[in-house]
Formats: sequence, structure tokens, C-alpha cells
Amino acid sequence: MATRTASMEDYLEAIMLLEQRQEGATVTAISHSLDVKKPSVTAALAKLAETGLVRHQKYGSTALTAEGRRVARDVYHRHTTLLRFLTGVLGVDAETAEEDACKLEHSLSTASVNKLTEFVASAMTEKRERR
Repeated sequence: MATRTASMEDYLEAIMLLEQRQEGATVTAISHSLDVKKPSVTAALAKLAETGLVRHQKYGSTALTAEGRRVARDVYHRHTTLLRFLTGVLGVDAETAEEDACKLEHSLSTASVNKLTEFVASAMTEKRERR
């Protein structure tokens, strides 16, 4: 499979979240979710379908394949871990933390994310116990 880009991962994450909210992952919904133009969404979905990460019907909705769902869950896990670290451990404001998590989620290795997940869980537990 070709190397995934940050943009591809963002699309997969957005599709997963739209599916979870039962809003339907249409071109319009994805466009609104990512704040991109519909032709960009259509082009991205074609690439994702070529790589076997989504099933997309023209003028219909989009669904993640099993592999697409695995990638989307991984990206979302990275995002939420980074968000918890930035807000809960470092005390970064929510808006800045959200922006930074979106940027960083594509750059960390699996090993680093695993260690960060352990660290955040430990730090948050300590924080609760001090209260």
C-alpha cells in the first residue's frame, strides 16, 4: 500500500467520527467536517478507495473498510492521547491543544504513542489522587 499522508488520515478519522454520530459520511458531510471543498473530498475519496481504505459510491455515502477503520481508530487514539496530554498534563488551553493534537497525531511512532498513553494515564491518576 502507498504511504498514507496526514490528509488521508484526517479523512479516515472524519469518516469514522461521522459514522459514529450516525450522520452519514457523504461528500457534503466530510467537506463540512474538514472544512474543505467538495471536489477535494471527491478526489481524496477516490485515492482512499484505490488503496482499499474506503468504499465510496458516487453521489452516495462512504464507508470505511476493515483496514480503513483500523487506521482511523489508530489516528483517533493518537489524537485523543495527545489532547489529554496537552490539556490534562501540560495545561494547554483546549483550542490550542486541539490544533496541536491535529498536527502531532500524524508524526509520532507507535512506540512513542504507547509510552505517551501510559504516561498520560499515570499522570492523570496521580492528579486525581492529589485532589
